[in-house]
Amino acid sequence: MSNNRSGVFIGGLMLGATIGALTGLLAAPRAGRETRKLLKKSANAIPELAEDLSTSVQIQADRLSASALRNWDDTLDRLREAIAAGVDASQRETQVLKRQKPVAVEDSDSLPQQLERS
Repeated sequence: MSNNRSGVFIGGLMLGATIGALTGLLAAPRAGRETRKLLKKSANAIPELAEDLSTSVQIQADRLSASALRNWDDTLDRLREAIAAGVDASQRETQVLKRQKPVAVEDSDSLPQQLERS
């Protein structure tokens, strides 16, 4: 998770630096010719910055995807274990009920006989 934050930070830093540089150039008290020259240099650097930013975003997306996949696999493993435990518990409870059922039938047969006797 910290890798994701650092990648976002670096991308934001690069974007902020570019915007800041352009703003500084436009606000600087230079002659128009000098400003245009600097803007042209900055514009030529934008594709490289965009490529760096794109690479950074792709790396972070890959990390996030791998992390999400691991989390999904862990969740599926826990779900499978929970289902297996539920099935086992259900089977044990069914066996307990089957054992108790004949006893309950005997008790229900003997109850009317006990009532007749009293």
